[in-house]
Amino acid sequence: MAEKTGSDWRADLLERVRGAILAVDPDIVEEIKWRKPSNPDGVPVWSHNGMICTGETYRDKVKLTFANGASLDDPEKLFNSSLDGGTRRAIDFHESDAVDKGALKNLVRGAIDLNASKAKR
Repeated sequence: MAEKTGSDWRADLLERVRGAILAVDPDIVEEIKWRKPSNPDGVPVWSHNGMICTGETYRDKVKLTFANGASLDDPEKLFNSSLDGGTRRAIDFHESDAVDKGALKNLVRGAIDLNASKAKR
């Protein structure tokens, strides 16, 4: 279950990830969706010609879930969660994990390119 982000490592990490994602392309849109009593802050969703990824905070991690992650090249092996699914892939960041911003930006670029190719069909 997602938890409210506070002034803790999860909020700080999500903010660093947000900055890396938004730096990839000025046309990326961030929306907050799925607000509910158990998660009043909602879930940030980043899109560009379709969903790129979502960011959720949990007690022990920050999870970035790429909507079409199974179709993306991941040479740096950032995906470490939801690996058995046919569509989505996720990255679980724990408190001591570093964020490889370059590799993350490459995944976001790949997701944008994939969305653009689907939009042209």
